[in-house]
Amino acid sequence: MQRIVVAAKAGADEPWLADAAASLAEQTGAGVSVVSVDGLDIEMGSTLPRSEYTEMAHRSAEAIAERLRAAGIEDVETEVRPGRVTRGVLIFAEEREADLILVGASKRGAVAKRVLGDVSLELVSRSRRPVMVIAPPRDGGPNENGGR
Repeated sequence: MQRIVVAAKAGADEPWLADAAASLAEQTGAGVSVVSVDGLDIEMGSTLPRSEYTEMAHRSAEAIAERLRAAGIEDVETEVRPGRVTRGVLIFAEEREADLILVGASKRGAVAKRVLGDVSLELVSRSRRPVMVIAPPRDGGPNENGGR
C-alpha cells in the first residue's frame, strides 16, 4: 500500500479517523493524503459565503494532518476542494491513485440518511477504489489505548 486518502468531514472533529489512518500508515508504510470538500454545490443558495465552508474544511483537514504527524507519520498532505463531497473525494482519490479511502461513519439516524444522503455509503457504492468506513468510538472520544 502506497497511498491512503482520508476524507475529512468539513466542520467535524474526527480524531478516531486520524488514529485509524495513522495505524494503517504505520503498518503499511503508506503516505496519507487528507482531503476535505466544502460541500457547497451552489453558493447562491447558501446563507454563508463559500469562504466560511472552505475554512471549516481546512480546519478539519489540518486537524487530521496534525494528529497524523504527531503519531509519527511524515508523508502527509492536505487539500481542500469546493463542491459536492462524494464527487470531490472520488476525483481526489483517483488523482492520488489511492490504494484505500478512509471515511468516518455517519452519525445520522436512518431517516436523516434517507432524506439527506450519506457520504460514506455513497463512497462505498460509487468508488472504484477500496473504501473503509471507520466508526467512532462508542463514547465519541479517543480510543481507550491512548488514541491508537
